[in-house]
Amino acid sequence: ISPLLSRSLLLRLESLTDDDVRAVVAQALADERGLGGRFTLDDDALDHLVRLAGGDARRSLTYLEAATGAATSKGSTTVDLATAETAVDQAAVRYDRQGDQHYDVTSAFIKSVRGSDADAALHYLARMMEAGEDPRFIARRLMILASEDIGLADPTAITTAVAAAQVVQMIGMPEASLTLAHATIALAVAPKSNAVTTAIGAAVADVKAGKIGPVPSHLRDAHYGGAKKLGHGKGYQYSHDAPYGIAEQQYAPDVVKDAAYYQPTALGAEAAVKERWERVRRLIRGR
Repeated sequence: ISPLLSRSLLLRLESLTDDDVRAVVAQALADERGLGGRFTLDDDALDHLVRLAGGDARRSLTYLEAATGAATSKGSTTVDLATAETAVDQAAVRYDRQGDQHYDVTSAFIKSVRGSDADAALHYLARMMEAGEDPRFIARRLMILASEDIGLADPTAITTAVAAAQVVQMIGMPEASLTLAHATIALAVAPKSNAVTTAIGAAVADVKAGKIGPVPSHLRDAHYGGAKKLGHGKGYQYSHDAPYGIAEQQYAPDVVKDAAYYQPTALGAEAAVKERWERVRRLIRGR
């Protein structure tokens, strides 16, 4: 909330380093307020706990407590790798769905797909899924990306994203994780174009700037009584009667009649769209 932030001191808490976490675990093993030297921890078991802690000292202590409890149940004072793995059977992913990690991981996921790095995208997808992120949220982000970053460079991208969202809705997790991975890879390896994004952005900018103008009279509705007397529809050329199904006539208001919002790239399937659109635009405008 911007007004609140402007009146506050914002402190960002960073993750501890692996060495920091090792120091915390070592102190917990030795200190009388902790385990008081009653247990020893093998090096590979320590590495395992540190890795799973992900820079969170509290999590490392939770895992250590579970591991020593497992050793005690076996009548041992030594925590080896097998005992640690048994006690901590699943990595608690460092991810807060209500905090910065939610936004950071989501941002990295989208930017990895946009950047065509399928491997990185799958990594962030796995982090979101393991953290319990709503799969519908992930599917929605993929649908947005399909138009924002791919568009007509691969017209099937939006179809893939929508299909994935439907599958998520119909079957849920964990099976839908395969579908989300399917869609993530497909969109990551697809050719990219933001021409759709820039086109609608430019059109909206003109409208907001007041460039609206009246609809040309030959395009106005001529079906109601008295419309023809006002000149509505007069001179309109039916496209299907024109050569190639394209009639030379003005469609946009005068104020934006020369606007060229859509600028397709030569990437992927949009290369063919570019070639056709340039020919069509010339025919429509008589150039």
